[in-house]
Amino acid sequence: MKPCSLKIIDGDELVLKYPEQAVHKRPSKVSFGGATVEVKSLPLKTSSDHHYMISRALADQLNIPSTIRRIHVLQKEDTLHFGPLIGIITSGFTSIQTKPVGDRSSFFSRLIKLQAKNGVCFILFGKEHINWEDGTITGFSYGKNGWEQLTVPFPHVIYDRLPNRKMEGEKSFRMVKKKLQEDYLIPWFNPGFFNKLEVFERIEQDSDAVEYLPESHSFTSFSVVERMLSQYGHVYIKPQDGSLGNDVHQVLYHREQGAYYCRYKDETGNKRLRKFDTLEKLIKVVFHRKPLSKMMVQQGIHLMKYDQNPVDFRVHTNKDEDGVWRVSAIAAKVAGLGSPTTHIKYGGEVKTLEEIIPDESMRTKIHDQITVASITLSKVLERYMSGIIAEIGFDFGVDTSGRVWLFEANSKPGRSIFIHPEMRSFEKLTRQLTLSYAIFLTKQSILSPEELFL
Repeated sequence: MKPCSLKIIDGDELVLKYPEQAVHKRPSKVSFGGATVEVKSLPLKTSSDHHYMISRALADQLNIPSTIRRIHVLQKEDTLHFGPLIGIITSGFTSIQTKPVGDRSSFFSRLIKLQAKNGVCFILFGKEHINWEDGTITGFSYGKNGWEQLTVPFPHVIYDRLPNRKMEGEKSFRMVKKKLQEDYLIPWFNPGFFNKLEVFERIEQDSDAVEYLPESHSFTSFSVVERMLSQYGHVYIKPQDGSLGNDVHQVLYHREQGAYYCRYKDETGNKRLRKFDTLEKLIKVVFHRKPLSKMMVQQGIHLMKYDQNPVDFRVHTNKDEDGVWRVSAIAAKVAGLGSPTTHIKYGGEVKTLEEIIPDESMRTKIHDQITVASITLSKVLERYMSGIIAEIGFDFGVDTSGRVWLFEANSKPGRSIFIHPEMRSFEKLTRQLTLSYAIFLTKQSILSPEELFL
């Protein structure tokens, strides 16, 4: 699949003009996303093999946006496929034209702006924008004039950017997803939020990856917590389906005092550090409104520090234009004073590796260790988790002896590390790789759909 120039010319007939040397068989059909029409094809005598022309009537029939000037072209038998048409599904649409999905609009606009020079077409939509009767979507795109609403055919691939588990679990959405995948055979990548405990259980099946796992269990009894506190000194108790550092509690045992401490954020966002005589009392008071059956207990790690505060690392991995995993970003996160996590909303601060590890040899060693762990775990999760996974956000810790530990893996990673000025080029790389993988997946869905759906 290669990017070519596309020119829309006047004409009431369904006409395609193509460079003769670029096709192996005279095309009788043209496809864009889920739409295919028969055409009158005329070869162009030209030295260039990447200039195509279509009539206005054909562009209208296929719902190709008039702003498209570059597009990828792929031939299969007697059909020319223009694309990729990439659908981004999300929720939370508003009536504000300049911000169709509120504050998240800026991220999507930056992603969609890549389409002009990369020869792709994006459509941002929700389940309410699908026109089942004619197989089209009336969604949103972003161009020189800002956000605009337009109608396109069903896309080649769908990039899942649902913002939360609640929307993902809605019956109506699950039906939409099932229909698009099974009835229309549209590849759907990055489906589903990860369950933290399930991720660990999957990774435990792989001998190459298990070394990165701290001991973790679902909350079943006080005795498990007591035993882990005795062994590790502190543990973390957090929701199995949590995100953004919400409801993370650090529980510590002070041997000399024979006391238990719990560090957490309360409902008002205030930092708390409370002391208890017994673990049972701690659990009863701190977790009285929380369903313990949905919590997990994780081994505490004695992390490397920066200015006396614990540090962990956020890593983004993405699949590239060849469907191969790459590390696209690594940043350090320094915990805020008295916070149980390094999350920005709890006072954490983003730093580059150069800022927290000035020694070049040490920095290179840690960078390489984290990179190996990230690629290894990306491949393992792809193997054992369901769906087409193309991006993952990992939270790693490095202990005082230099060992790398996995804390969490997220299928829809947050983007808070990119607020650091030195991380902006990596933010752009993550968007570019998302686009590149969508091109790869489109090509696979056209040429070898059996590999995706059988």
